[in-house]
Amino acid sequence: MTGFSLDFQFKSSIDKVWEALTDSETLAKWVMKNDFKPIVGYKCQFRNEQWNLIVDCEVLVVEEPYKLSYTWIGGPIDTIVTWTLKEEAGMTHLHLEHTGFEEENQAFNGAKYGWANMVNELKKVIGE
Repeated sequence: MTGFSLDFQFKSSIDKVWEALTDSETLAKWVMKNDFKPIVGYKCQFRNEQWNLIVDCEVLVVEEPYKLSYTWIGGPIDTIVTWTLKEEAGMTHLHLEHTGFEEENQAFNGAKYGWANMVNELKKVIGE
């Protein structure tokens, strides 16, 4: 099994970044349409009709506003996404770990590239 991690920094408050990670309407603007709720055990889906993609998720950890983790199961992958937030010196640091890939293949590289692009969209959504 393998995974990757990415780090991002925001000028916005930790609460604003947390909301963008956990609010269904905001998530739809930078990830995909979804029925997400930040409740441990909650099962939801992210959907992208354009790619004919459905990702099944179950929320594993909610430690507002510091940690959020959920399963990310779609197509060939059965993985876990974990976001960790830390506010320091007026900046919010966002750490992403996406683990559980079988190997560093197309799905692995696609997810890594996809999250980097989506977080760039997140920056636009929260006004950075």
